[in-house]
Amino acid sequence: MNETDAPNRFTGSDDARATDSLIVLPSPDDIAQQQASLERREEMPLPQNLQSLLLLGLFILALFYTLYFASAIVLPITAALVLNLLLQTPMRALTKLHVPKVIAAMFMIFVFLGGLGGLGFTLSGPAAGWISKAPESISRLEDRLSVFKTSVQTVQRASKQVEKIAEDTANDGQSVTVKGPSLSSFLFSGTRTVLIGLLTTVVLLFFLLISGDMFLRRLVEILPTLSDKKQAVEILREIESSISGYLGTISVMNATVGLATGLAAYLCGLSDPILWGTIAFLLNYIPFLGSLCGISVLFLAGLLTFDTIWQALLPAGIYLVIHLIESEMVTPMLLARRFILNPILVIISLVFWYWMWGVLGALLAVPLLVTVKIICDRVRPLMALGHFLGAEART
Repeated sequence: MNETDAPNRFTGSDDARATDSLIVLPSPDDIAQQQASLERREEMPLPQNLQSLLLLGLFILALFYTLYFASAIVLPITAALVLNLLLQTPMRALTKLHVPKVIAAMFMIFVFLGGLGGLGFTLSGPAAGWISKAPESISRLEDRLSVFKTSVQTVQRASKQVEKIAEDTANDGQSVTVKGPSLSSFLFSGTRTVLIGLLTTVVLLFFLLISGDMFLRRLVEILPTLSDKKQAVEILREIESSISGYLGTISVMNATVGLATGLAAYLCGLSDPILWGTIAFLLNYIPFLGSLCGISVLFLAGLLTFDTIWQALLPAGIYLVIHLIESEMVTPMLLARRFILNPILVIISLVFWYWMWGVLGALLAVPLLVTVKIICDRVRPLMALGHFLGAEART
């Protein structure tokens, strides 16, 4: 009995060896990839509580609702905070030269307002000239853009039908009256809103420049633990360094693009080259969409100036080449890896903040997105969102 059992034991052992030989062991590369994946999951934890996600979504909706309806207050404050980040570096340089903070802050504000006034003065004269030529320009554009004549005629027929319906309604004894503010009251109201917002921004910016790091010190004092204090200092310092570096670099590059565009407009024979250079300088603050607007504006100006379509396309084509060189080669080399953002989210941010706050919102879209990414990258529960906001680095 024992002799017959012995072969079975050996057979069972052989079966076990055969079974073991069928097991495929992971390679070292697979193990390394699994370990890296686990580490990324630990570094970027996702919220697991559905109730917390719903509360976060409600909080974000309430925040956007407040930002939209309180834009008259929130927008000047946000603009002042962003300008404070931009001007803090030269402000510190002046204080190191033993210039009093009040005088240094007033000097920085005068430089800022002087730049705005210079841009307005530069644009006012040529823009008024083009606006005065608007009636004849429209007829010239209709002749040049004869491709769209059918669409224009359709709109005209629709407007005539609306007028006919209104006349029939009036003949029935009913009158339709459209009430609204007069042109003067509308312009005065808009000017007053802009002036109040500008005044609020300037006053708040003045006190922010004087206070310096007071808010940072107060925030550090109220945080409970040393690690929280250290994290808050790192986040605020990185935001200040990143925003000031981004705005400073972009301003220099935009000035270069504006100068090159104005020179190109002059060489092409386009009138008022300073106007087109200034427009290119301002539009280049808005990524992607600004360049599209610049191309369209220069193309329309070319249509109104030149006789052939190729001459009309030349200023817009040169501007496109200048923009591609700046955006694809020079600016990424200067900014390196500091501002690697998802381009799709940048466009969505531009459209969203333009809808929320207008042109100034579009100008603030990228700094706000950079700020959100920096905070998300530093706060552990938000690291997954920070990773989502980023993009692959260019090689």
